[in-house]
Amino acid sequence: MKNVLLTMVLLCVFLTVSQAQDKGLEIAKAAEKADLGFKSSTSNLKMTLKNKDGQVSERALEVRTLELIKDGDKSLIVFSSPKDVKGTSTLTYTHKLGADDQWLYLPSIKRVKRISSTNKSGPFVGSEFAYEDLSSQEVEKYTYKFLKADNNLLKVEQYPVDPKSGYTRRVVTYNKSASYRIEKIEFYDRKNALLKTLTYSDYRFYKDKFWRASSLKMVNHQSKKETLLEFLNYDFDANLTEDDFTQNALKRG
Repeated sequence: MKNVLLTMVLLCVFLTVSQAQDKGLEIAKAAEKADLGFKSSTSNLKMTLKNKDGQVSERALEVRTLELIKDGDKSLIVFSSPKDVKGTSTLTYTHKLGADDQWLYLPSIKRVKRISSTNKSGPFVGSEFAYEDLSSQEVEKYTYKFLKADNNLLKVEQYPVDPKSGYTRRVVTYNKSASYRIEKIEFYDRKNALLKTLTYSDYRFYKDKFWRASSLKMVNHQSKKETLLEFLNYDFDANLTEDDFTQNALKRG
């Protein structure tokens, strides 16, 4: 009798875990589907860095993104100021399966440097964003577990498939009533301690379909540093092609 009860308990636990996994994956797929079809975009941004003492510095940059359906998106980030980072650029090829490809161009030495998988958890140009944070949100890059619903806000735990990720997990809050747009991401480090929180705010609606946050604030709870990204505009009529996302384009900035 005890064996039967134990089997029933284990079966219930398995079904609960399986249902949570399926629901988490379903939410991630819904978010991905809602954002399909933008093709390409460009945006000018202001980056504000704040250290633990409250001192701030600002940078200007441009982000170009190319949507790819069969694989992950491609993106190019180019800094235009201040002088010490002007011309610095980063090219990212996100992949649904396997490690992403990333390159960094340093104008001071006129050299393109490939970012290795082991370094992708490092800070992006001194900010609180890591290089792996620059990748597009591809469903295949994680396994999932639904945590809870709070009205229209859905919390999903995501576990990176890449063993070289700097995170053990992320807790993502989706807004079901607004096309499953992301409202917040909590990042946990390799010791499973809360490392950073990324908050999306001031959302705007483009092309009658695409939600884009005008503000992204990354707070590092361990270093007490912050990085604020303010999107000054979005252009969905840039008509970018893969030729705009090569290493030659990286050098041109």
